[in-house]
Amino acid sequence: MRIAVTGSIATDHLMTFPGRFADQLVADQLHTVSLSFLVDNLDVRRGGVGPNICFGMGQLGGTPILVGAAGYDFDEYRGWLDRHGVDTGSVRISEVLHTARFVCTTDKDHNQIGSFYTGAMSEARLIELKTVADRVGGLDLVLIGADDPEAMLRHTEECKTRGIPFAADFSQQIARMDGDEIRTLLDGATYLFSNEYEKGLIESKTGWTDAEILARVGHRVTTLGSRGVRIERVGDTPIEVACAEETAKVDPTGVGDAFRAGFLTGLSWGVGHERAAQVGCMLATLVIETLGTQEYTLRRANFMDRFKKAYGEEAATEVQSHLS
Repeated sequence: MRIAVTGSIATDHLMTFPGRFADQLVADQLHTVSLSFLVDNLDVRRGGVGPNICFGMGQLGGTPILVGAAGYDFDEYRGWLDRHGVDTGSVRISEVLHTARFVCTTDKDHNQIGSFYTGAMSEARLIELKTVADRVGGLDLVLIGADDPEAMLRHTEECKTRGIPFAADFSQQIARMDGDEIRTLLDGATYLFSNEYEKGLIESKTGWTDAEILARVGHRVTTLGSRGVRIERVGDTPIEVACAEETAKVDPTGVGDAFRAGFLTGLSWGVGHERAAQVGCMLATLVIETLGTQEYTLRRANFMDRFKKAYGEEAATEVQSHLS
């Protein structure tokens, strides 16, 4: 499968706060919040949902097509992605803007407060998917991840017009989108990705019930945090997959992106949804054990040993044949 991943391309500035955010919040003063957190660490990492997902797919042996906009400071980042199996030939480079930037602080309970500077990401709306498809010989699936809102809408409409299957994955952009925009983005999607909180927010903003949304998409994929993931389709029994056991919980940033990378790679292998979700959960476990979204190394023997322990010998045998 030729899978294109559209989404933000960004640099992450990740900080850790040794206390709890909740201890600093006064319930009756939330309308006038003015807080500053003295943090212990600062790590500058490569990020953005598009590259995070593509990096994971590359680690699993795929060649995903990254679609997005970056700044004139992208050369080093491009080289990193190219070396890790990502096709960056469809990244638009801005002549005047910096690559987008995500600044995030995580407390001791793994709660997060983040801010996002769009920068060159705003130019993603100028990218035409037909140009991408013509360059690579067609597209089998486009994941439309969190990006410039205008770009997300344009890519969705183009997929619908050209008959390209697409996966809707609004992520953090749900907060700034209204009901009409969200309805447009999800209607007709082959896959709809969200976490549990986003699932409720989607239903609230669209005014559609869970059943109504499920009737408008092929599959609804909901990540459940430490409880794994649930995959639903009209008329089918929901599939639930548990997380693989982690050795440590270092940083949750990028865990959802890693799940998507594994799931999409499983789809490209032609395995079923349960097996694809297992691959996604295993890859997500590697990320939560690592500081940064693209700092993990997938050692295939170790990956398969842990996968077998989590999901059984039959599952491992099927995945092994593709991973090797």
